[in-house]
Amino acid sequence: MSNDQVRDRLAGILAGPLSAVGLDVEAVELTPAGKRRLLRVAVDKDGGVTLDDIADATREVSRVLDGSDVMDEHPYTLEVTSPGTDRPLTLPRHWRRNRGRLVKVARHEGETFTGRIREVDEHAALVEVDGRQREVSFDTVAKARIELEFNRKEG
Repeated sequence: MSNDQVRDRLAGILAGPLSAVGLDVEAVELTPAGKRRLLRVAVDKDGGVTLDDIADATREVSRVLDGSDVMDEHPYTLEVTSPGTDRPLTLPRHWRRNRGRLVKVARHEGETFTGRIREVDEHAALVEVDGRQREVSFDTVAKARIELEFNRKEG
């Protein structure tokens, strides 16, 4: 089985058990690391994850993997983490979880702009750009990423 197939299978078997503890699987990466493999599972939830959430997720992932043959007999190192700030916003929940933050949006037709996410539903976000509200339909977005703000003013 290829690494991509193993990764996809892992994402499938981990989604339900992690959802049961209130977490979403955001990414599963499987990379060679010498004679071992590194399995990195990124989890998130509304309001962000805490260290306790990461610990709960680590226990749950370990439990699921111990009862599964998906990793075969190959040794691996497990790392459970939260998604990085550079992850693309690809799902409505990613936009919702970043309400109030600055986002850089590139649309399919080539337009690019930066604004603050104000409201989100399942199909679009309301983004404030230069003091004006713009509706951004998710199906028009080619790429969207959060812009880091070091001296953010509330608002």
